[in-house]
Amino acid sequence: MDKGKDVTIYDLAEKLNISVATVSRALKDDPVVSKKTKKKIFELAEEMGYRSNNFARNLRTQRTNTIGAILPRLNSYFMSTVIAGIEHVANSQGYNLIISQSSESGEKEQQCARTMFNNRVDGLLVSLAYDTDTIRHFDSFLKKDIPVLFFDRCAEHDQITSVLIDNRKAAYEATKHLIAQGCRRIVHITAHTSRNVYTERLAGYRQALEENQLPFDGSLIIRNNLSQEAGYEAAKDILAMPRLPDGVFVANDNCAVSCMLALKKQGVSIPADMAFVGFNNDPVSMVIEPNLTTINYPGYEMGEVAARYLISHLMGGAPMTATNTVLLRSELIIRDSSLRNP
Repeated sequence: MDKGKDVTIYDLAEKLNISVATVSRALKDDPVVSKKTKKKIFELAEEMGYRSNNFARNLRTQRTNTIGAILPRLNSYFMSTVIAGIEHVANSQGYNLIISQSSESGEKEQQCARTMFNNRVDGLLVSLAYDTDTIRHFDSFLKKDIPVLFFDRCAEHDQITSVLIDNRKAAYEATKHLIAQGCRRIVHITAHTSRNVYTERLAGYRQALEENQLPFDGSLIIRNNLSQEAGYEAAKDILAMPRLPDGVFVANDNCAVSCMLALKKQGVSIPADMAFVGFNNDPVSMVIEPNLTTINYPGYEMGEVAARYLISHLMGGAPMTATNTVLLRSELIIRDSSLRNP
């Protein structure tokens, strides 16, 4: 046989002296074909290098059985657990998964969306980049009835469902806990509040202050990209304050841990001088000494729910609308970094 020519089901049928229809049914795992015959067909297919012609099938069905996921970054424990949840559901439902990283860039996110669209994904899962200021790059999907679902970092759109936690409530609980430990001057380290998660966490922080008759002080808000390096810089900002804070609430754990390390090197005692609370419950929160109080944020579950909802829609389930927002639980995990009054 010509080495450059693809093996077809006709070649398999001829070799085994059976009908083309039987080969076709066997390759689709149709129970009509006996296990013995299937075994022969699969073994020969592997031996001859047969490849299923998904392209032709996709043209007929208008489906690729592929979903896309655009994430802001892959080097995050939280996002890696989200991917694991998405992949588990996608694979169990017979879908392939294409993952793309925006690297926290709105421009790169637009490129990722264009690539996903050109690859004809059946649906798209998105967590928005820090500096995404428009979601018009998803209009091409919606015009073609390709469903888009936001998770974690979301934006409002009447045709897009969101899966997230109640960030305002979680931040409120974290700040209230610090106040209960005697903190009265609390720094909040966050990202730019163009993203919903950081807007809501700032709102929860403010709500806890107001309910406890503590003034909101804008000079106690530090905005950065919440990276490890940003945590060290935030520590410098804190130490430069004319009056040091007694509590720090950080919008993610990696930034919180690097900030704690930098402050400890400068002789700050945690939690005696400054109590700390992070967000995400990353493994690093249990490595730092003292262990970091944090918000447990169910990444794996979020990935599972997002993928399940998207695939359910593709199979004729609930429509994608803003009113179908799914809120997952979160939990404050109290550890030694915040316990000033055990």
